[in-house]
Amino acid sequence: MARPLARPTPDPTKPGEESVWDYPRPPRLERVKERLRVVLGGVEIARTSDGYRVLETTHPPTYYLPPGDVTAGVLSNPRRGGICEWKGQAVLFDVRGGDRLAPSAAWSYPEPTADFGKIAGYVAFYALPMDACFVGEALVTPQPGTFYGGWITPGIVGPFKGAPGTMGW
Repeated sequence: MARPLARPTPDPTKPGEESVWDYPRPPRLERVKERLRVVLGGVEIARTSDGYRVLETTHPPTYYLPPGDVTAGVLSNPRRGGICEWKGQAVLFDVRGGDRLAPSAAWSYPEPTADFGKIAGYVAFYALPMDACFVGEALVTPQPGTFYGGWITPGIVGPFKGAPGTMGW
């Protein structure tokens, strides 16, 4: 018989830091004050000062950029993505920047649930396949694993869901 996964001990926080273990479930949507940037193939493919982040227990924030602040033509091959119990049906995109193509590296919710209506059509990028993603001047570290798309920046502490053995948290 498999043992249930124990909840890990949250990492300690210092003043000004956020623990992903203090984020809510169901998740919360909030405006982002910092500029968000995404670079692929040596080219800045998205930049905004009008983004949102979604905060959910155990996850680093996921950032959403308005479609008008994503360079035209970098998103291609839209197709049905997964279903989020909180946000609804996603659409996946391949992402091109410079001479690079990152398959299934961005997603959007064209018709999200009412609680997430403000991000209808906004685009989120997986940080791992990008050259770099930034929140303000902070370089993003990708959320562990390949399923979730959170962006880890200084001041966000875990442990984070996504690595092997964390799916049951």
